[in-house]
Parts: sequence; C-alpha cells; structure tokens
Amino acid sequence: MLKNRTICVALALACSTLAAAAVPAVAAAPTAARATACPTGWGSQARTDADTTTNPLRDIRTGRHDCYDRMVVDLPGTARSGLGYSVRYVDRVHQDGSGRPVPVAGGAVLEIRVAAPSYDPETGAAVYPARAGRPLPGVDLTGYRTFRDARFVGSFEGETQVGLGVRARLPFRVLQFQDRIVIDVAHTWTGRR
Repeated sequence: MLKNRTICVALALACSTLAAAAVPAVAAAPTAARATACPTGWGSQARTDADTTTNPLRDIRTGRHDCYDRMVVDLPGTARSGLGYSVRYVDRVHQDGSGRPVPVAGGAVLEIRVAAPSYDPETGAAVYPARAGRPLPGVDLTGYRTFRDARFVGSFEGETQVGLGVRARLPFRVLQFQDRIVIDVAHTWTGRR
C-alpha cells in the first residue's frame, strides 16, 4: 500500500511540475502585432474652398499619427461655413505681394493658403507671431515621418500663406471643423503603416 501511495505522490508531483513549466511557456509566447488599416484614396490633387473670414488665424500646430502627419490651423470664432482655403503641391512657394520665393525643405512642397489674415484687420497688428520665411513658431517637426519643414510665407490682403515641406508627393486630405482647418498628409500611397 505504501508503494502505491509513493507512486501516486510521485506522479502527482511530476504532473504539477510539468503543468507549471507549461504555463509560463504559453504566457511568454509572442503576441502578433496588430496591423493598423490606414485610410486610402485621398489623392494629391489641389483642394479648395472659396469661403472667407475676417477672423484672424491664431495658431498653427502639428501632430503625428500612425497613418499620417497632421497640421491644424486655428481660426477661433469662425463657423465651419466660413473657412476658406487652397492646398496644393507646388514647385516653389512665392510670397504674395512681393513674389519673393520662400525656400521650403522636403521632397515636395504643399502651399497652404487660408482665407483669413494673421493680423487684426482693424488695427493691422500681428495676431499670429510669425515672420515671413521663418519656421512656424512653436512647431517642432523632429521625429515626424512625413513632414520635413513648415514655413510662414506671409499674410497679404486677408489671406495667409504657409509652405509645408513633406518627404515626397503623398496623398493628403483637408477637413473643415468649427474654428479650424485640418490638413493630413499620408505616410504612404498604399495605406500601409
């Protein structure tokens, strides 16, 4: 009887040791990386909306996303229906009024025109603290996958120009929301991260 009990205890210990050893092996198995489905079909043709506003542009900011880099132009107090813009690829950006070229680094350049001044229309005082030909204030593109350079081109006769340097001619979209215009530039043409 003692012999059977010893065999049973030995078997139980062996089974629990094997089970304990198997659990960490299962838990340590690598998990498959989740694929992000990126939007496609944006294209690279010019996008425009002819609306205008006298509310001044207050800020331009950028952000990074899995599928695209984003630029946001803030126009507080402007209804969605009053947001006018033109976004298109150009060989070179030229400043309105003077015609002076403004160098923008990157494999391709998007010219962004917002139908709003960057100054107070009543006083002419600057509202957005940018200087022509200089990088956008507060915008740091370090680590961005698509954006390479962002330059303030100027604000002339109620319209503000920005040059956005990107890695290559990539698809983009323009979205209008209350108080802002959003420009997204995809990382690739294929919709893959």
